[in-house]
Amino acid sequence: MANPYKRILLKLSGEALLGEQGHGIDAKILSLYAEEIKEVQESGVEVSIVIGGGNIFRGVKGATEGMDRVQGDYMGMLATMINSMALQDALERKGVHTRLMSAIRMEEVAEPFIRRRAIRHLEKGRAIIFGAGTGNPYFTTDTAASLRAIEIEADVILKGTRVDGIYDSDPEKNGDAKKFDVISGDKVLEMRLNVMDLTAFTLCRDNKTPIIVFNMNKKGNLMKVVRKEGSIGTTVIWDKE
Repeated sequence: MANPYKRILLKLSGEALLGEQGHGIDAKILSLYAEEIKEVQESGVEVSIVIGGGNIFRGVKGATEGMDRVQGDYMGMLATMINSMALQDALERKGVHTRLMSAIRMEEVAEPFIRRRAIRHLEKGRAIIFGAGTGNPYFTTDTAASLRAIEIEADVILKGTRVDGIYDSDPEKNGDAKKFDVISGDKVLEMRLNVMDLTAFTLCRDNKTPIIVFNMNKKGNLMKVVRKEGSIGTTVIWDKE
C-alpha cells in the first residue's frame, strides 16, 4: 500500500514520556514510541522527530517561580536533549539508524543542525531527532517542530498527544465535548482551541503545512495516521488563498 506522505515530522510531548510515573522517563512508553516509529519508517516514510522536555523541566514554569526566563528556557532545551538521547537509544536498539541534531552545539553527543545535511540523512533512510528546540529562548518545541518541518519540507506535522484529537472543549472536563475529524486553521483560531502555541500555528498557516493531532499512546495509531486509515485524530487544514 502506497503511503500518502513521503516525509513527516512527528512532534512528541515530553510529558507523555512520564507514563504512569511522576517524573523521568517511562521505559515502556519509550519502547512503544520506538516500535511505532520503526514500523512507519520501514514502510518507506522518511521520519523526523521533535520531542519536548516537560517531563524533566519546563522553562515557563521556572520563570513563574522567580527564575530568569532565558535561563529557564535554556535549561528546557537541555531537557529536550536528554529525552532525544533516550529516544535515539531506544530506536537504535530496535535497529533504526538514527541521527540526533542539536540547535545548540554539543558535538560530543549530537550533530549541529544543518538543513541540507538533515535532508540528506532522511534521503538515506535515517530517522532524525531534532533536539534543543530552536536554540533560542522564548520559543517552544511546538515552534521548533513547525520550523524544522518547513525547513526539511515535510508533508505534514503529526502531533502525538495523550488525547485522540481536537475537541471543542476539554474532553477530560466535559463529557459532551465534540471531536473534530477535520477543522480549518481559521476555525481553530476563532474558537481559541489549544492545538499549538500561536507562533508555531502561524508558521504552519503561512506555509500551508497540515497538522494532525492524535493519540500516540495507542499502539498502531501512528501507522494508521500515516496511511490515513479510519478517522484517527484530527486534521487541521488551511484554506487555499
